[in-house]
Amino acid sequence: MKKFVLLGAVALLTLGSCVSKKDYLALEEKHKNTQDLLNSATIKLNKCLADEAASVARGKELEARLADLKKTNQDLIQTSKDMTVLTTKGASNLEKSLESLKEKDLKITRLQDALTKKDSVTLALVTSLKKEVGLNDPDIEINVEKSVVFISLSDKLLFKSGSYNITKRATEILGKVATVINSKPNFEAMIEGHTDNVPYSKGVLIDNWDLSVKRSTAIVRALQELGVNPAQLIAAGRADHIPLVDNDTPENRATNRRTKILILPKIDQFYDMIESEMKSLSEE
Repeated sequence: MKKFVLLGAVALLTLGSCVSKKDYLALEEKHKNTQDLLNSATIKLNKCLADEAASVARGKELEARLADLKKTNQDLIQTSKDMTVLTTKGASNLEKSLESLKEKDLKITRLQDALTKKDSVTLALVTSLKKEVGLNDPDIEINVEKSVVFISLSDKLLFKSGSYNITKRATEILGKVATVINSKPNFEAMIEGHTDNVPYSKGVLIDNWDLSVKRSTAIVRALQELGVNPAQLIAAGRADHIPLVDNDTPENRATNRRTKILILPKIDQFYDMIESEMKSLSEE
């Protein structure tokens, strides 16, 4: 795979010497998009491999349980041979055992389908966000954390120091985010403000809690003005309580001053199905 990327880069450099600058830039952009898709596919592949390993382990466990059930059924049949007539109750128990195995197979299939659909939604959302927002700015991060897709924006892109008024650059970035949210009306967006640990008090704001929430609501209002349905928006503040790094240098404090926009697809039916099936399997 690395060899393919390297050859692609060499090809781009070679083409750059014999094509126009416009064509070269177009090819370079296509290469970046291809690399992005490749990275997303790699993430998906790794997730699939992990899911496959879990499914194999679960399959072995079910095979062992199936073997036990088969042995139980054989014992019942052997016992019935010692009797003159197979009782109606014994036949009913045997039928229930076989039916139970069929139900377990169905539950496992439904569980795998739910996980596949959830992963597909997450991967499609990440690809859409990266394509829309772009990857060329080091102060913009798009990633997946515990199955939740999020955009992390450095505060220097959004606000001036000590302020909760958004910048013109922020409006440009938020316009792209708004486009993605508007294209997915069944999604919600939680705007989560984070500060460093330097005490803050100004005007009506008494601490970093106030500042983080005020910045969050500023982003919410901006997205609403950009046409996002306010029913899809959630404002939240975390103050300085979830730092990415220690607040021991100016650079680290700048890293911790950020705004996260969590994109939350409404796939409750999938999670409910997973929870229900896992509970049902554990009880049997």
